[in-house]
Amino acid sequence: MNKEVLKTGVQEFIEKKWNTDTMSVLLKKSAFTGINSKELVQQLEGKKKCNRKLPLWFATPKIYYPKKIHIEQTSSEITARYKAQIVAGNSLLDCTGGLGVDSYFFSKKVTQVFHCEIDAELSKIAQHNFEVLETKNVQTTTQNGLDYLANSDTNFDWIYIDPSRRNKTKGKVFYLADCLPDVPKHLDLIFNKTTNVLIKTSPLLDLSMGCKELQFVKEIHIIAIQNEVKELLWVLEKDYADSLCVKTINYSKTEIETFQFYRSDEHKATVNFSLPLHYLYEPNAAILKAGAFKAVGQALDVSKLHEHSHLYSSDTLKAFPGRRFQIHEIISYNKKSMRNLQLTKANITTRNFPENVASIRKKYKIKDGGNMYLFFTTNIKDERIVICCTKVSE
Repeated sequence: MNKEVLKTGVQEFIEKKWNTDTMSVLLKKSAFTGINSKELVQQLEGKKKCNRKLPLWFATPKIYYPKKIHIEQTSSEITARYKAQIVAGNSLLDCTGGLGVDSYFFSKKVTQVFHCEIDAELSKIAQHNFEVLETKNVQTTTQNGLDYLANSDTNFDWIYIDPSRRNKTKGKVFYLADCLPDVPKHLDLIFNKTTNVLIKTSPLLDLSMGCKELQFVKEIHIIAIQNEVKELLWVLEKDYADSLCVKTINYSKTEIETFQFYRSDEHKATVNFSLPLHYLYEPNAAILKAGAFKAVGQALDVSKLHEHSHLYSSDTLKAFPGRRFQIHEIISYNKKSMRNLQLTKANITTRNFPENVASIRKKYKIKDGGNMYLFFTTNIKDERIVICCTKVSE
């Protein structure tokens, strides 16, 4: 960490030039004594990446930005704020502190946060930024979080772990046992020092696999932003043996869509099936990841079009955690029907259908865009159909 970066002239340069072409800065000799062009570019790129992902860091003067990979790997402000709603109490250990975004928001809910980061440079940067952000209840330590835990006499109210999904020998990984640290291997140590554990994992981790690798799973939170799953959060409670609750959250542009269910109830749930009615519903990505295919239909009283289609319908418009459409026409899928549509532009989605979007666009020369939405799917009679609809305004 080069403290020359924090001088007024350099900070003014970063503030004015954060959106500039960094290659032009890299190829020129630095205008600042004690700072090379590469260090300047690191600050410019870091600030640019924080513009949308970490707006508080972006807007705060004298924030020191680490290498861009650390910003790419950190939680966004949206997801960090959400995680902070889960925890409470007097003490929390962040075993994999990183840039400190999660620790910062945990500090708003917990009396004392202990931030462990094995990378000495990143640990210094996090400590500096905590000071700039006037955060006085986070204690930083340059150490492996599990080593710190093993040598600590403290019983923490919560332990938080965000395992690295980049294994030095296996590359990018998704199973918990392949991540660093190996959480399943160290659960006995962890539960010796806490009752409550919060783990962030890859959005690609299979829920059933995660449940097999972990113990005492009480809740799974699936967080999506604008219909893209960003994080899976696992809440573990020592000796918990009751039903597992799955909570889905999707931050859309206009609202926060939530739906929750007990995983054991999904198998017992009953859902009605029907042909497409007046309105069509497509669940958001968090619900699809959760596998709440029957639970959402039963809870919201909408009919499923097919066991494997994961599209729903109703006669009257309902509130629904996902996209809603008004159906205008339903056609059988064949060349003649497609030609009769006379569409040159449409938004296309396939669900439980033998062809993909790209092949359909190429075959029928339909460009992307416009107000018309086409769902290529299979109905309860196992017929291939196309549902023509328009989006219901929020």
